[in-house]
Amino acid sequence: MLQTALTHSSYANEMNGKVDYNERLEFLGDSVLGMITAEYLFTHHPEMPEGKLTKTRASMVCEKSLHKFAQSIKLGEFMYLGKGEINTGGRERPSILADAFESVIAAIYLDAGFEEAKKFVLGFISNADIEEPVITDYKTALQEIVQKNPGEYLEYFMVGESGPDHCKTFIVEVHLNNNVIGTGEGRSKKQAEQMAAKATLRLMGIKV
Repeated sequence: MLQTALTHSSYANEMNGKVDYNERLEFLGDSVLGMITAEYLFTHHPEMPEGKLTKTRASMVCEKSLHKFAQSIKLGEFMYLGKGEINTGGRERPSILADAFESVIAAIYLDAGFEEAKKFVLGFISNADIEEPVITDYKTALQEIVQKNPGEYLEYFMVGESGPDHCKTFIVEVHLNNNVIGTGEGRSKKQAEQMAAKATLRLMGIKV
């Protein structure tokens, strides 16, 4: 099972399908990892609201984090990769290592049960730095805040544009219950809406 967890599809293809590879284990490991991480955050951070718990969990189990975990145990050195992947740096490729790390979690879970998988995972996430989730979709973030107050609604209005057709600048206002609460500019209407939402979040004191 461990060998399967460490076998990439490129190696299986070279073996003409005679060996199993780790994609199915990766699928299971992703869910086990998510459950363990969610339980850890829920238990150790009672001050966190649901929205922040969700974003923090996502940042802790993202490809970047899993890549670091895999590197810390030199997982790439033990992987079965096709010659092409080996020659192009596959042993250090973030996506390959992150997937293999999840596959190893699944192998431990299937072989020894949830508690052993939990011990393995907590050895990494309990020592990981919890970073403040970075907001990139300002409109969604603002909408989530407003939705906490039933009856309030947001609307975006384009109030101006300037420049030649090939290089226009659009100006958008965001309204809360018909009151202007933010303005933004962008090279497209969508970008201007995002900038208006970002300006509003800053006025609310939210780090963006």
